[in-house]
Amino acid sequence: MQLKDVNLTAEQVIEMTKKYMIETYERFPFVATKAKGMYLYDQNGEAYLDFYGGIAVNNAGSCNEKVVAAVKDQVADIMHTFNYPYTIPQAALAKLVCETIGMDKIFFQNSGTEANEAMIKIARKYGVDNFGPEKYHIVTAVNSFHGRTYGGLSATGQPDNACQKGFKPILPGFTYAEFNNLESFKAACTENTIAIMIEPCQGEGGVWPATQEFIEGLREFCDKKGMLLLLDEIQTGWGRTGKIMAYMNYGVKPDVVTMAKGIGGGMPIGAMCCTEKVATAMSPGSHGSTYAGSPVCCAAAYAQVNEILDKKLSENAAAVGNYFAKKLENLPHVKDVRHAGLLTGVEFDFPGALDIKHGCLDRKLLVTAIGNSIIRTVPPLIVTKEECDKAYDILKAAVETASK
Repeated sequence: MQLKDVNLTAEQVIEMTKKYMIETYERFPFVATKAKGMYLYDQNGEAYLDFYGGIAVNNAGSCNEKVVAAVKDQVADIMHTFNYPYTIPQAALAKLVCETIGMDKIFFQNSGTEANEAMIKIARKYGVDNFGPEKYHIVTAVNSFHGRTYGGLSATGQPDNACQKGFKPILPGFTYAEFNNLESFKAACTENTIAIMIEPCQGEGGVWPATQEFIEGLREFCDKKGMLLLLDEIQTGWGRTGKIMAYMNYGVKPDVVTMAKGIGGGMPIGAMCCTEKVATAMSPGSHGSTYAGSPVCCAAAYAQVNEILDKKLSENAAAVGNYFAKKLENLPHVKDVRHAGLLTGVEFDFPGALDIKHGCLDRKLLVTAIGNSIIRTVPPLIVTKEECDKAYDILKAAVETASK
C-alpha cells in the first residue's frame, strides 16, 4: 500500500497524531496538505499566508519549482550513500557555498543543532590540540538559542527555559554573557577560553540584532587573545537579514559559521563552514554522520542557493524588511519593532502575544509568539509589499481583539 492510497479526514489525522506521537509542539488546528510560494493550504483548500516560513526555512518560497525539480532528478539517480564515495551534489554545493560566503571548508550536517554541535566540537578540539587539555571553554550569550541537542542546549543561554529544564546537568565549559555588551563578554573569558559563540541576531531570544560595535569588538578581542569567533547563522543565513550571511552586514568574518534552515529549500540539511586553520582540527574519525551531505538534500540546497542568488532575494529581504518594519510601528499597543531584514520582532505593551498569534491564525495568517509580548515573523524572502500590507491588516485586527 502506498501513502497516496491512504485517505484520512482532518479529524482522523489529528486523532492519530495525538494517540501515537509524543507531542512537544503547540499544534495549529488544521492539516497542511499543500504549500506553494507564500501560502500553506489545508485539506479544504483554505490558504494561509505564511509569515512563519517553516520557521525561516522556505527562503525561496514553499515548493520552489527549481528545488522540487532538483529533488526529483536526484531521487531518480541516487537517494543515499555513505560518505566514502564522492558525490557530485555534495562537491558542487561545497564549492558554491564556500565561494559565495568566503569561507575555506565546509562540513555538512542534517540540521541546525547538529551544525552547532560540529562547531562546538571543532572549536574545542582546535583549542585542545593547539593549547592544551583545558582550553575548551566557550562564552555564549544570555537569551541565545543554539539548539536542543546536549551541546546546543548547553550553549543556549536560557537556563530557566524549558529547553534546559529537566535535562541537567548540562555540559561543562560554557559561560553566558550579556548580548551586545562587549565588556560582559570580556569579563566572562578566562585563560581557558577558546571561543566566543553568538547569533548575529538573536531570534528565539526576542529578535535582537547585534550592534556594529559589539561584533567588531568581539572580532578584535578574539584576534588579540588568539580565540575563535563562532557565529550561529542557523536562522539568519542565506538572505534573511538583507545579506547572504548576516556577518556580511558588519564587514566582519568569523572563524566558524553554521547554517541550516534557509539553505535547504525544505530538505533537512545543515552545515558548518570554517577557515583552513580551524579545519585542520578535524581528522578522520573525529566527526561524522551517516546521512549528512545526502545527495538529495545537497541537490535541493544547490538549487535553493542559486535561486536566492539569481533572484537577489537578500536584496528583497532588505528592502521589504525595512518597509514592513516601518509599517509595523503603526500597530496599536506597539512598544518596539526590531528587525534584521525579514527577521522581525514586534513587542507589545501588554502580555497578549499568544492571543495575537491565535487571532492571526483565525484570520489565516501564520506568525509565532515569543514569550508573553513578542510576535516574530520570518516569511519567505519572495514576500512582496502587498503581502506585507495584508499581514499588517490581519495583525492589526488581531491586536485590537486581543487588547480588549
